[in-house]
Amino acid sequence: MERQVAIVGAGISGLLACKYALSKGYHPIVFESKSEIGGVWIKTVETTMLQTPKESFQFSDFPWPSSVTEDFPSQHQVYDYIKSYAQHFDLVKHIKLNTKVVGISYQVQGSNDEEVMKSWKLWGGNGEAFGNGGKWNLTVEDCLTQSTEVYQVDFVILCLGRFSDVPNLPEFPPEKGPEAFAGKVIHSMDYSAMDYSSAAEFVKGKRVTVVGLQKSALDIARECSIANGVEIPCTLLYKTEHWNVPDYVPWGVPLAYFYLNRFSELLVHKPGEGFFLSLLATILSPVKWGFSKFVESYIKSKLKLKKFGIVPKHSFSEEISSCLISTVPEDFFDRVEKGGIILNKAPKFCFCKEGVVIDGETAPLKTDLVILATGFKGDQKLKDIFEELTFKDYIAGSSNSRVPLYRECIHPRIPQLAVIGFSESLSNLYTSEMRSRWLMELVDGAFKLPSIKEMEKDVEKWDKHMKKYSPMYYRRSCIGTLHIWYNDQLCKDMGWNPKRKKGFFAELFEPYGPMDYAPTASK
Repeated sequence: MERQVAIVGAGISGLLACKYALSKGYHPIVFESKSEIGGVWIKTVETTMLQTPKESFQFSDFPWPSSVTEDFPSQHQVYDYIKSYAQHFDLVKHIKLNTKVVGISYQVQGSNDEEVMKSWKLWGGNGEAFGNGGKWNLTVEDCLTQSTEVYQVDFVILCLGRFSDVPNLPEFPPEKGPEAFAGKVIHSMDYSAMDYSSAAEFVKGKRVTVVGLQKSALDIARECSIANGVEIPCTLLYKTEHWNVPDYVPWGVPLAYFYLNRFSELLVHKPGEGFFLSLLATILSPVKWGFSKFVESYIKSKLKLKKFGIVPKHSFSEEISSCLISTVPEDFFDRVEKGGIILNKAPKFCFCKEGVVIDGETAPLKTDLVILATGFKGDQKLKDIFEELTFKDYIAGSSNSRVPLYRECIHPRIPQLAVIGFSESLSNLYTSEMRSRWLMELVDGAFKLPSIKEMEKDVEKWDKHMKKYSPMYYRRSCIGTLHIWYNDQLCKDMGWNPKRKKGFFAELFEPYGPMDYAPTASK
């Protein structure tokens, strides 16, 4: 009897999980709460473009069409590319649109006893993908009729998406939050959900304050500036300066040569490395520092960061290790210089009737509309889908650690379940594809996982790495500048050759990308 695999979410990760499940002979059922596939790429701010060069953001067996000549395609081009992938591999027929999984619960075969699971030394009791024969019950709501149905499956793959649905909202003292404000407060996801003309009309003629300094904040502030010009400038409130990049070729050298090849990873201490690699990383640490300063000098010069008083206090290496890199809209700082966008550092702020009160300033910043581009709570979204309190606690981990996933996919103590797309990289499509392939090799029995204790020790090693190289943002769950080292572990698990280049110098210095792991490449 065929094992039933369920996939929650039909964004990029869900589509990849579906494709590779089909390649192993399974017939997955994919639940998607929206009316379309594509996840965050269904609808974005009008000016949003791909954040990484397209050669790093592509399916290994489905290259970009020749008609897309831009290095950084637009939202429409990315969305069309994703849909074409789904159609090419006939994935759509496996997807139930407008169906939201509101909760999942696990039933041990013949028992609901949690003590049975706590006694396991191997994942699922025997170290195999389908464990001891337990089942997952998925409560699914039809978003059109609000009716619910329970599906019972053998394995669940959560592809919930980290940057949607559950906004990260700042906390304010009593009576000093949005309720004290006479104007309107929305989150960036509400702005992005509007059609382009409605969004432009919504901000037209208003004094807008955007909170944040990452990609959504920059894009929205720019659009407000386009709508209102210097007559009604948009104010951008930010807490921390970031190394947002103007492009990916600092001083004419592609950034990939500094951070996306094996040599660059020799400069970093890695989880599970031996004595020689540890010694080498220590010896070469000045080179790592030099790379960071080289890139920083370019960004400061190109964007005139000193002039605008927004030079970050942390290094570029820390920024990229945290997966926080984003590109600045081409004319963003031109608009700052002309007065259409006003930058205002505000480590803390609250609301009053007239607008925003910034700590240390006596007069309020008068405004009509506040847009909070403050990110999302992906970990909360992941936690909320579980019905059992034990699993909620497991997946959340501790308050001073990352979401504890082995190989960024498997929780050692949650059986017959995997997570794809939560942990970030510098190219999430590329990483989600590798994880989907690894997972389906595991599900198909090509290899087994180590013991629960061994997996937990490995998770701790990656947690320590993040705290070392990304101290402020270690909870972001990012493999950052160790994507080759990470992929090496996946390749070794699957029995593949992790060395994908031809020749010593190519292996050491050429950047790695999706096509190095294409199905046609040697395993």
